[in-house]
Amino acid sequence: MKYEVLNNSVIVRDVRCLNVELCLFCGQAFRWKKNEDGSFHGVVDGKITDIVQKENEIIFLNTSKEDFLSLWKDYFDLESDYESTVKRFDEDKNISAAVKEYYGIRILHQRPWEALCSFIISQNNNIPRITGIIDRLCESFGERVGENDYSFPSYERMKNVTAEDMAPLRAGFRSKYIDDAVSKLCSGEISLEKIKEMPISEARTELMKIKGVGAKVAECTLLYGFGRKEAFPIDVWVKKIMSEMYPHGLPECTKDVEGIAQQYLFHWRRNSPEFKNKEK
Repeated sequence: MKYEVLNNSVIVRDVRCLNVELCLFCGQAFRWKKNEDGSFHGVVDGKITDIVQKENEIIFLNTSKEDFLSLWKDYFDLESDYESTVKRFDEDKNISAAVKEYYGIRILHQRPWEALCSFIISQNNNIPRITGIIDRLCESFGERVGENDYSFPSYERMKNVTAEDMAPLRAGFRSKYIDDAVSKLCSGEISLEKIKEMPISEARTELMKIKGVGAKVAECTLLYGFGRKEAFPIDVWVKKIMSEMYPHGLPECTKDVEGIAQQYLFHWRRNSPEFKNKEK
């Protein structure tokens, strides 16, 4: 990875296997917006940036070298060799086809609490509604960090927020699950730091102690919030993929990076003409 700091921006050159738009809008993150000029605006850890991608060059605007190195480099997993990983998928015709069509998807390294809370909200929901609820959550309980930007509220900040207080978010039954997650994390009954160090089977079990957190939300949290690339979230589209293409399980070429394969297959399957026709 080569980068240059210039005029309060960071330019990263010779970036391979990274399509910023696909990463931000393939169903793993919900707080990014596309600007009219084609750049992407987001807030992570209370830090704001606008990102421009030009072929294999990515520009992080309004960003210091310190923020790039401590936050954005890790968030986009810029030092991982995704080229070698997706090359492995050539062994399987389906994943290979998904990679060719949507080349450049990476697993974003989101913050554990934000991922957990976001995927609790995602249950039985669609992306526009998920985005709206999360926007209202941040506006209601986060800190203002820009003219129209708010941080994602920490669970500590939400300690005294009840499910009733969350009624304006219009999150429905999900509010009581967020409330339970906040309560268990604030009391220390569940520790995100300890989960980070646990074997993945134990981490799954620990997350599922939270009301409303089933297998899918736990896997999403582990994949997107803890960077556990072996985690494998299964939703309705992945269930279809498994029954149609992999009734006996994923191929060997996905071992230890099942989560990356899942993201490609998920985006590929849900953007198929059949899915789009059902959404109309």
